[in-house]
Amino acid sequence: MQFVALDHVQLCMPPGQEEQARAFYCGVLGMAELPKPADGAAGFGGCWFAAGSVHLHLGPEEPFRPALRAHPAIAVDDLDALRARLEAADLEVKDGKPIPGRRRFFSTDCFGNRMEWVELGED
Repeated sequence: MQFVALDHVQLCMPPGQEEQARAFYCGVLGMAELPKPADGAAGFGGCWFAAGSVHLHLGPEEPFRPALRAHPAIAVDDLDALRARLEAADLEVKDGKPIPGRRRFFSTDCFGNRMEWVELGED
């Protein structure tokens, strides 16, 4: 058996905050919202988003606690442009310790979930 891909990452969100999720993931990040399957996931609330091969699912959790340590690390082709978008949305961006072969920084989503953003092939 071999692992072939990561299908998606699920992050938690406060119940009933789908519009805020759409404003961030579609509006700030430029992801597309995906329809949730009617025969299961649609009845639980939350939203699904995708950009290229990156799929993020947000599901409600009560009580909600943002992930402060656990996080997805998403590779982008223009880290500086993403940083500018996040800063324009008044989100804090923090540089990570250098790792050979990549530039990176951390931010949070609109709910405080930690996210890492990387640009591969750069020092």
